[in-house]
Amino acid sequence: MKPASLKEAREAVLDTAGRISIAGAGTAADWAGRLGHVDAVLDTTGLSGVITHNPGDMTVSVHAGTPLRALQEELAKHGQHLSFDAARVADGATVGGLVATADAGPSALVHGTLRDLVIGATTLLSDGAVVRSGGHVIKNVAGFDLAKLLHGSYGTLGVLVEVVLRLHPVPKAIGTVVVECDLAEAARLAGEVLASQLEPTAVEWLSSGRLLVRIDSTEEALPARLDRLTRLLGDAATVADGDGTAVWAEHAALTRGEKGAAVLRIGVRPSLLPGVLEGLPAAAVTAGLGTGVATVSLPGTAVAEAHAAVHAAGGTSVLRSRPADLDAPAWGPPPSALAVHKAVKQRFDPDGRFGPGRFDPWEIS
Repeated sequence: MKPASLKEAREAVLDTAGRISIAGAGTAADWAGRLGHVDAVLDTTGLSGVITHNPGDMTVSVHAGTPLRALQEELAKHGQHLSFDAARVADGATVGGLVATADAGPSALVHGTLRDLVIGATTLLSDGAVVRSGGHVIKNVAGFDLAKLLHGSYGTLGVLVEVVLRLHPVPKAIGTVVVECDLAEAARLAGEVLASQLEPTAVEWLSSGRLLVRIDSTEEALPARLDRLTRLLGDAATVADGDGTAVWAEHAALTRGEKGAAVLRIGVRPSLLPGVLEGLPAAAVTAGLGTGVATVSLPGTAVAEAHAAVHAAGGTSVLRSRPADLDAPAWGPPPSALAVHKAVKQRFDPDGRFGPGRFDPWEIS
């Protein structure tokens, strides 16, 4: 099924009696729990394109199957962009898929995740009901914010059909400072940067032994801000060539994970992240030292142990990509709010039609 409109999507859901998988570009098809048996796949990529762009209000409404990369190219013509830089964007990930998987990039330090950038949505439920929430006003407080509920739902609650997003101006200049250091030293330096008035856009450590600090600025102010940053970080700090594209490409590659390894996305309190990472047998790591979010590649045999370590630190973890023959839990121990998760699933998809297996072994999908 590849509907090209809300009407066609609704008809497709109502005409299918069994279970349905909601799919976009497929860049996260193997994330979370393995998909169980389904009777049909609803391909959202036919729901593509900008609906309404309001440059003055800095908002855009877009069909959920739109590749974010294509949307960014269109917005750039107006000097605007969605302040979101997950690695999958370059692979063609769609707006709806990025919302559904709660993906994020380094700039979440300042701009948050898509949960913070989505201000409205149109969603199709399993019984054919169409639910609209939010709108084009950034401070809209009317009604239930369904878009935030769908963030991270992995296609188990409903079909995102349309999304309204808040925008930001494209930075006039970008600079990145690099420091060769281990994780402990990176955590110390990151603390100093975050406590300063330099307002970094991203502070990430790579397991190749480099701390990356990015600054968005005006062309006039950037040299002075980079100078202050390098002096704060010490003699080992250097300014990356250009806008730092090469070092951030390395970050994106590590985020995708090592071939043949299990890739785990974890989130804990930022102050606890270095300690958690030090205890994991990870082969490749990207660590957001300001956000507390990290991506680690590790042996499949260590997945359950890693889940347990993150849970013990009060964090969350989810398996992203994995070897085809890996039998390991996609999620860590059940959260304390598991009963709420189950109640929400029962309310929005009582017959369990959408995304079976995505939240196994919690048994809510």
